[in-house]
Formats: sequence, structure tokens, C-alpha cells
Amino acid sequence: MNKLDQLKQMTDVVADTGDVEAIAKYKPQDATTNPSLLLKAVELPAYKQLFDEVRQWAASQTGSNTEILAQSCDRLAVEIGVEILKMIPGRVSSEVDARLSFDTAATIARARHLIAMYEERGIARDRVLIKMASTWEGIEAARQLEQESIQCNLTLLFGFAQARACADAGVFLISPFVGRILDWHKAKTGQDFSPEDDPGVQSVKRIFRYYKANHYNTVVMGASFRNTGEIEQLAGCDRLTIGPSLLESLEADNGKLERSLDVSGVKSEDEQRVLNESMFRFDHNDDAMATEKLAEGIRQFAVDQVKLEQLILAR
Repeated sequence: MNKLDQLKQMTDVVADTGDVEAIAKYKPQDATTNPSLLLKAVELPAYKQLFDEVRQWAASQTGSNTEILAQSCDRLAVEIGVEILKMIPGRVSSEVDARLSFDTAATIARARHLIAMYEERGIARDRVLIKMASTWEGIEAARQLEQESIQCNLTLLFGFAQARACADAGVFLISPFVGRILDWHKAKTGQDFSPEDDPGVQSVKRIFRYYKANHYNTVVMGASFRNTGEIEQLAGCDRLTIGPSLLESLEADNGKLERSLDVSGVKSEDEQRVLNESMFRFDHNDDAMATEKLAEGIRQFAVDQVKLEQLILAR
């Protein structure tokens, strides 16, 4: 078997794309989207009619541009999610507007709105994950939403404090960003890292050990990969979300893939610790990489959200 097929025997493979052709080709369990991926997706021929329909819907609405554009982007995310769900057996992740990352109440409201739109299209909520940034406000929103059976994917996760708080909030899934952690360390040190020493890989392994040793149910899904070496080092993780180019590379490689992570006999070097808000903020602030990358990620997603809105306006 090629390495992609071997990986699927140890880990649930998730497609990190909105491209239905790539999803059909690689047959993942789940798929994830975000504003950046939606921005790419709307340029694909497969979504031209769908995007035109959303644009026409927006043009027919009354009210402020802000409200119409927000609802249009949510509608677009759901319509693309519905198309993706036709291709996969599992779940699709749809993201709340990154500009709400520090507003718990607004995040909850938008999450409920997204789920209601999916349910109107005949999609049960157990096939959808609502994505939001792993800020304190996002984690608290997820705590409430999980109690309403709206399961969440906490994204832009870079630091251990974020992982601790997500597990204690009972969120369904976290997405630690492997490649962006590597990017930060390479920029700061000027050195290259082997896959074994990759700081992003080491971060996910640490979280995996902590969750499994303390019997948390939260799913660990490594994300944001820069190379297949990172993926191979995390074989055995609960889930991995992988872009089409790296899925292609794994499929083309017929070498042996060894399991790297296993729940049996796992031990954590970290003491179990529940964080209140002040503890979380201090611990997160104490991690320069996590602080910088979380802020940068929110800014990037917000910029792409605005670009998506401008594209709807332009057409």
C-alpha cells in the first residue's frame, strides 16, 4: 500500500480543502474549510453556479450591507459544506467569522445560525463541526455550544494553555497548527528542523500524550503541514487534516509508514491542571510563539473574510 492508504489504517484522514474534485479523488473521512479555503473554492468551476446564486440572493436582500454580507458568507460556507458532505462519510467544518474571535455571545449566535442553515438544508448537526479560534472567548463559546449538541473544532491552536482549556471545556476537536509553529521557530532561530525535531510535531505529540493520559475525549487533529515528514511523525494521531498536494505526495510514496503515536501505555510529562481565565491568559501570554501566531492567524482569516465579502459585492 502507498503511505496514504497506510495512514488511513492508523488515523482518520481529513481533507484540508474545499475542492470537491480533490475530495472525491482522495476519499477522506472528513473535510475542513476556513475563509482562506472558501476564497480559493469560489474560483473553481464547480462552484460558479452556487456562488452566483449566493450573490443573487444577497442582491435581493434589504438591510445594511454589513448584515447582508455576513449572512451571504455564512450561506456560501453552508452551501459549499453541503456539496462537500455529498462526497464524504463524515463531517465538514465551517468557520465562524474570525472578527468575532473575542466575542463569546456573538460567536455562539453565529454558530447557532450556521447549524440552523445546515439543518434547513436537511443536514443533521452531527455531520457538522463549527470552527472558531482558540481564544478564551472562543473556548467559552464552545463550552456552551457543546452543551447544545453543537460540536466544535477549535482552530488556530498553537500553545499548550489553549489545549488544556479546550479539553476542560469539553470541546469535540482541536486543530493544533503544526506548520505555522515550525515557521515561527525557523524565523526566530534561522535553523532547519528534521521531522523528528520539528517543534510543531513535538507540540502535537505533547498534547496527544496529555489528553490520552488524562482520558480526555477531545479529538486531536494535527493541521497546517509543510511537508510529509511532519505527517509521518504524527501517524496514529486521532485525525490529520491534509491539503491536496501533500495527499498526492503520500499517495505516490510506496514506502513503509510506521505508527508514531499510540494510546496504549501513554504517559504525560505534564501535570493535569484546570485553568481559569486569568491563568489561561497568563500562560498563553507567557508563550511568545502561541501569542504571536494566534493573533496573526486571526488577522489573516479576517482579511480573507473581507476579501470574500468584497467578491460578493463586486459580482
